Order: sequence, then C-alpha cells, then structure tokens
Amino acid sequence: MTIEARIRELGNRHRNLDETIRREMIHPATDSLRVRELKQQKLRLKEQITTLEARTG
Repeated sequence: MTIEARIRELGNRHRNLDETIRREMIHPATDSLRVRELKQQKLRLKEQITTLEARTG
C-alpha cells in the first residue's frame, strides 16, 4: 500500500469516527467514557496521518 493510499484510508476512518462521535453526543444517555475513547482513537489517527503526510513532503 502506498503512503497516499494509507493516508486516504486513515482519513476515512477519522471521518467515520467523527460521525460516530457526533451520533453518540446526540443521545440523551451519552456514554462519556465511550465518547472519550472514540476521541482518543480519532486523535491517534490524526497523528498517524500527520506523520505520514510529513514523510511525503
């Protein structure tokens, strides 16, 4: 897999997590632990994307 393809894949996962977090937040019985875990996953993905983008110049 090329770096660009990996960046696209991670970007898609990042967007999917963003949508999942949004859906979790609109529920009246929001599980704050779940939301925090999702946000941490999203941050890790963003860090991976940033690292890969730096490698491509």
